[in-house]
Amino acid sequence: MRFEGRVAVVTGAAGGIGEAYARALAAEGAAVVVADVDERGRAVADEIKGLFVRTDVSDPASAEAMATAAVERFGGIDHLVNNAAVFGTMKLDFLFTVDWDYYKRFMAVNMDGALACARACYPHMQARGGGSIVNQSSTAAWQYSGFYGLAKVGVNGLTQQLAHELGGMNIRVNAIAPGPIDTAANRAVVPDGMSQKIVRDRMALKRMGTPADLTGMCLFLLSDEAAWVTGQIVNVDGGEVFRA
Repeated sequence: MRFEGRVAVVTGAAGGIGEAYARALAAEGAAVVVADVDERGRAVADEIKGLFVRTDVSDPASAEAMATAAVERFGGIDHLVNNAAVFGTMKLDFLFTVDWDYYKRFMAVNMDGALACARACYPHMQARGGGSIVNQSSTAAWQYSGFYGLAKVGVNGLTQQLAHELGGMNIRVNAIAPGPIDTAANRAVVPDGMSQKIVRDRMALKRMGTPADLTGMCLFLLSDEAAWVTGQIVNVDGGEVFRA
């Protein structure tokens, strides 16, 4: 029960990886805020005895309202998992042809949303003596993957910059970079033949990951066990990416 008495906010927790993070935190004692635009998050929150707050992470005012609701319900915030992203409904296009308004909306959620939520939550972490943030990156940051990969490069940079800006407040900031994960969102975007080719040609471990493969790293990075770990982007990818 590493998170007994702690309060954790998980964005994009209505399903998939975010839901797995929320359930794992609740199982280890955390009071969990399920922050999502998807109303299915209400059922997740009810099942884990948490709080659902409808949240558009691209809107700073919505992020602030979410943080306020968390503090009013649970008394503070200790941990933040920035998982929310446009992915399952993502339009595949090139950087030089993608509709500009769509691109701006996409980046507002997938990159800027993590900053908006960090800005909303960090004062409450500071008030409790510190905390931890985990951002959701992707192995796409080290491969050609268009504006999705570009957003994840931004998440990596944001992670490193915030780690330095918030370190003096005893707030740690790290990121997880998953490889291909078998979720409904992934199946909606990536053709099965392409997924199998990735597994066959790129992966050291010859299977796709599952949300459960990510939860251990997320809990570790949030926990006091990682008290001297910050500014890191940790691949959990079955050996997909080599980084020097």
